[in-house]
Amino acid sequence: MRIVFMGTPDFSVPVLEKLIKKHKVVAVYTREPKESGRGKKVNKTPIHLLAENNGIEVRTPKSLKSIEEQNILKAYNADLAIVAAYGMLLPKAVLEMFPNGCINVHASLLPRWRGAAPIQRSIEAGDLKSGITIMQMAEELDAGDILSCRDVVITKTMTGGELHDELSAIGADLLIETIDNLENITPIKQDESLVTYAKKLDKAECLIDFSYNTDILLRKINAFNPYPSMFFMYEGERFKIFEAESTEQTGDAGTILSADKELVIATGDKAIKVLKIQRQGKQVMTIEELLRGFKFKIGEKI
Repeated sequence: MRIVFMGTPDFSVPVLEKLIKKHKVVAVYTREPKESGRGKKVNKTPIHLLAENNGIEVRTPKSLKSIEEQNILKAYNADLAIVAAYGMLLPKAVLEMFPNGCINVHASLLPRWRGAAPIQRSIEAGDLKSGITIMQMAEELDAGDILSCRDVVITKTMTGGELHDELSAIGADLLIETIDNLENITPIKQDESLVTYAKKLDKAECLIDFSYNTDILLRKINAFNPYPSMFFMYEGERFKIFEAESTEQTGDAGTILSADKELVIATGDKAIKVLKIQRQGKQVMTIEELLRGFKFKIGEKI
């Protein structure tokens, strides 16, 4: 089958890798390279690099709304478009362009967690499971008919990064199975009464509010690990927490209860013991490693 692939981040890489082995990928669409640093280094997306390494033509339009861009896309004469975390909405003309439509690989069990950050929001909300949904795309965001899905259990300590990697691998396998069986699948409409939205991640929400209960804080720390990372400020420095656990100690929320061989900070109900941390400008380390060269003051409030 001739396929146009549209994707951008690391999540999309296993999906494209599997497609390349199984089908003819005639073109790859991804977000345009970004410049960074003083030297204005051009950073291509992971999908861009993968496509180039496999000799596949890459396009990075800012939009697919123009007739010119749509004509270029149509000229590939593809049977199907596959979309996995592309980061751009497709206009109706594109959705209707391919004989077998546009299929999306989405990192949640739709209709729960439509939108930009389903992986982090599912952990943050305390969901017991997540999963992959393969759906036929529609004009409304993540509202298309479901072709297939597969569950993944969210453990109590699972991080956003761990769930991301597991869903990425499962999504690649499930997509291939779905394409191979496409003619025999009856699409299922989503139940609109069960829709929830996973709003885009905002760094402003990463500043830890220790007045929250411990369970809520731990879910947020896990969900936002490794990105965008929950943090607190102490003596003008930013400290990112990457791993923590609950303790039965109590105190005024935000108060440092222990800081000798361990770092314990009071929350709204109990306290959290920090296990892995990153001091501003340093690498991620265990709390024991940090405390060998940095001291917090017991009784101070963060």
